[in-house]
Amino acid sequence: MEHEAPAALRRAVAAAVHETDLLDALTALCAQPSPHGREGAAGRALADWATARHPHLRWRVEPLHRTPAAPDSANLLATSVLGDAPELLVYSHLDTSLTGEDDFDAPITGSTGPPPALRLPTAAEPVVSGFGLGVARAAAAAALVGIAATARVCRSAGRPHRLTLLLAAAGTHRHEPAGSGVVHHLDHHPAPDAAIVAKSGPPTVLVAEPGAMFLRIRLTSRFHPVLSRRSAVPPGGLIAHAGVVIDALETFRRAHLASRADRTDQVGAELGIGAVRAGQPDKPDLLPGVLEFDGYLVTVPGDDPALITETLRATLTDALRHTPLRDCGLTVTGRAVHPAAATPVDAPICHHAHAAWQATHGQPPPQVRGWTGSTDGVVLRGRGVPTVRLGPPPLAPDPTDPRRDSYAVADLLRFARLYADIALRHQHSSTE
Repeated sequence: MEHEAPAALRRAVAAAVHETDLLDALTALCAQPSPHGREGAAGRALADWATARHPHLRWRVEPLHRTPAAPDSANLLATSVLGDAPELLVYSHLDTSLTGEDDFDAPITGSTGPPPALRLPTAAEPVVSGFGLGVARAAAAAALVGIAATARVCRSAGRPHRLTLLLAAAGTHRHEPAGSGVVHHLDHHPAPDAAIVAKSGPPTVLVAEPGAMFLRIRLTSRFHPVLSRRSAVPPGGLIAHAGVVIDALETFRRAHLASRADRTDQVGAELGIGAVRAGQPDKPDLLPGVLEFDGYLVTVPGDDPALITETLRATLTDALRHTPLRDCGLTVTGRAVHPAAATPVDAPICHHAHAAWQATHGQPPPQVRGWTGSTDGVVLRGRGVPTVRLGPPPLAPDPTDPRRDSYAVADLLRFARLYADIALRHQHSSTE
């Protein structure tokens, strides 16, 4: 009977995941803005809703240290503990990459006005869509419902378990970080036995993720009035030669990626320029004396951020030597966010995730190479926590509004049950 019980429990947990619960959780997650560093209000409102809806879990909001960049940042925790069992942490985050505010979002999206409202499924279109579902409300809702169902069934069956759902603050990359919610959690709580990162990604189970670093390229010269642009250094002003820098950066990118193209593991490298700054929009009759480029570089195991920064500096110095920018000041700085990290494939959580995927999809997780998305899973692995990442796949982007993310309800339900199944397998193997 001991070997039959887990299968019966898995069926019970799968049956306990309901579409109504999922849609209600998604509605609660989307009810308030949750921008980076200001997630507290959304966390408190969600905690109030979840306490009434899932009282078998203990819900609490844990504020982070307040700073000007993060005046109301907080994690939301839900726990269920029965008996003596190792802890499984299921992680997603409260904040969204975009804020819903034009001053921050419009330069990125090209769109203005209120963000698109949550659109619930209909019989004709069983799809949910809205703002912030991709990062990371869709996966967070699936994780919330899946773990709530697992805890409820385990409690009813008297099954020992220790489950923690962490919807963390500051889970998206920023050049000036507000403070990582997962780091705060690990600093103030014992490390869990294993973790699941619930976030959209490739259609597989990721056991490894790349790291990340920020790069800043800064060119300086004297400022000049536009009226005297012919005598400016460089002629025409810095902005007139921005293409020279961009071409040099693309040359560096091609060489950087080519040197890492023969990798055979799950992670891959990438580099992109996400911001260019110069001058004052309110004073465009002055040619700026500073031109800055900010880039995001995805790192792979073995990458040395200091060496990458120095190689980029040398590439740019050489590329600009015979251009009008040769007499301008050049500085290149790099800041590592976190290194790439991997979980051993024979770790129990990897076995449980692969077995649950096989049971759900009827085949093993597909092989993926060169994945370039980095999450706080690397933070967990860096603290010695065996971690897997998986999440529901988004549908095609909305051509009318790039801020609207869409998901098939069937996929969200499937992943809610996947999270639940992995959690149940982990708890059973840890306590049998």
